[in-house]
Amino acid sequence: MRLNGKTALVTGAARGIGLAIAGAFTAEGATVWLTDIDDAAGEAAAAALGASAHYAHLDVREEADWQRVLDRAVAQQGRLDVLVNNAGVTGFEAGAAAHDPEHASLDDWRAVHAVNLDGVFLGCKHAIRVMRPAGAGSIVNLSSRSGMVGIPGAAAYASSKAAVRNHSKTVALWCAGQGLAIRCNSIHPGAILTPMWEAMLGSGPDRAQRMADFVKDTPLHRFGRPEEVAAVVVLLASDEATYITGAEIGIDGGLLAGSAASPG
Repeated sequence: MRLNGKTALVTGAARGIGLAIAGAFTAEGATVWLTDIDDAAGEAAAAALGASAHYAHLDVREEADWQRVLDRAVAQQGRLDVLVNNAGVTGFEAGAAAHDPEHASLDDWRAVHAVNLDGVFLGCKHAIRVMRPAGAGSIVNLSSRSGMVGIPGAAAYASSKAAVRNHSKTVALWCAGQGLAIRCNSIHPGAILTPMWEAMLGSGPDRAQRMADFVKDTPLHRFGRPEEVAAVVVLLASDEATYITGAEIGIDGGLLAGSAASPG
């Protein structure tokens, strides 16, 4: 029960990594607010996690939503100890689109940044506000392996995740300079097998080969699992990590270690 007595909020928690984080938090004793824009899936997820889980509609692009949901959580639980800024988009949710730096439209560029970057900015801003009375807390921002390197076919996604990496450090330094024990760290998952990948992997007989092709350059030669990301977030949210702030942690099967490795 490493998070016993803590109150946490997770964005984009209706499925995938966000749901895995919310589940790990409740298993460790936290009261968790799951937020999303898919209300049906979010409410079902919270119900499945039990009495310590609550659901609230939150569009991370809207400051009024952040104010409403965080104030509600604090009014009900008395405080907010952990925020996980997990909600994100790739830009390909509606199907194939040009996201390279030459052909991407300005509207598509802005749409990705509105969720991935503006959402993180607003989350950090209002988390600091509600954590300030207690003087402590943990903010975990989901960046990506794509925020560490260039991604020619997903320029907006890579740019937004790189900005999340940098903003996390800025938030960490600001809070420390304010004399607050509010920590902010970023994590950088690589290929984690979530519903986001389904459109690319498909369900046909070549699915296994497609999966192998996507991770052929990953030294561990497999996709990561959402629960492997959640385990790292639990650590950063817990009191075991009170000296970790402004850090970035890769969860990518060794992809960014320098070169691919082959078993045997």
